[in-house]
Amino acid sequence: PRLHLSLQVVPYSGTQRLMLVRDVSHQVALESMRKDFVANASHELRSPLTVIAGYLEQLADDPELGTTWREPVADMRRQAEHMREIVEDLLELSRLEAGPEEAPLAPVDLPQLLAGLVQEARVASAAPPQFNLEIDSAESVLGSERELHSIASNLISNAAKYTPTTGSVTVTWSCDAAGGHLAVADTGIGIAAEHLPRLTERFYRVDRARARASGGSGLGLSIVKHALQRHGGWLEIASEEGRGSTFTAHFPQRRI
Repeated sequence: PRLHLSLQVVPYSGTQRLMLVRDVSHQVALESMRKDFVANASHELRSPLTVIAGYLEQLADDPELGTTWREPVADMRRQAEHMREIVEDLLELSRLEAGPEEAPLAPVDLPQLLAGLVQEARVASAAPPQFNLEIDSAESVLGSERELHSIASNLISNAAKYTPTTGSVTVTWSCDAAGGHLAVADTGIGIAAEHLPRLTERFYRVDRARARASGGSGLGLSIVKHALQRHGGWLEIASEEGRGSTFTAHFPQRRI
């Protein structure tokens, strides 16, 4: 079996250095088993969920379905769709983790991509917040179009989900000497400081009751983090409870 070692070098007694070496082979093997299980279970769940959703759709369209069953069937359809979203997001995470460490270097027109996503967000809800799109740079990003779409759509849909109709969401794309910066700022409910370090964990919920009511898989920010890492980037989160949040995806200069 392959040996995995963790090495850590720390300052020790003036100019000396202390190197700590740990065998983490067992932890790596367990993590690999977990990833394989999640990927395999998600694949196996996709087919039965498709069948269940199909039958529920036929039931909902059946004119002979009694009024007593219409609301329960509609609720089952909503829950089946929620389960499908979770499975698809788990498969996306598994794909990101199993793929190569670096995303490809194909040019992607991010300003055009953002314009399309903002337009979709405006019509996705019956009562959406106000959306503002500020494109300060025409530069493209070198990377995976699918993953860049996932990064932007998750950040925009999250902002819309937690911002009231009277609020606003501002999507900004800018570039400077450090690289490219995609910022999504909202005037929504905001997030308390103690939650910020854990937001990108799988299924982490700030408010479980509110999250269940608004839908979503709880995996969006985890997908954003992994996709950004494959582009050499990172996610910055700034928020104040009750005043809104700003999520900024930073891309290094070599990706612009």
